[in-house]
Amino acid sequence: MAHLLIVEARFYDHLNDLLVQGARAAIKAAGHTHETLTVPGALEVPAAIALADQSERFDAYVALGVVIRGETYHFEIVAGESARGIMALTIDGLAIGNGILTVENEAQALTRARPDEKDKGGEAAKAALALLDLRERMAR
Repeated sequence: MAHLLIVEARFYDHLNDLLVQGARAAIKAAGHTHETLTVPGALEVPAAIALADQSERFDAYVALGVVIRGETYHFEIVAGESARGIMALTIDGLAIGNGILTVENEAQALTRARPDEKDKGGEAAKAALALLDLRERMAR
């Protein structure tokens, strides 16, 4: 049984609730356990995962959050740098499912976050578990 950490960038509460719901359901359905950690925004997610990994308590990670395009360049920085940070940790060997949505508007976010639609929270949890399985198979 694996123990996962869901790290959520809690900026849009109603959207995050849906992402977390999907991730928790996928983890439970696969027979694993989890904890949830909340950070202020998507830029803090990679750092939180790196710090949590030092505890050696978690087998895999699920990164969740929503970044909605605004009127400034900030969207590109947050979307790109959070993804870059997560990818760097993944390349270093951490099993991370990236469910940080980068969308144009709230309607797109809702469609992707709802467990009965695109279920990107659940997909991120499944991706983390798939990477964990791959890491374990490659270690043999």
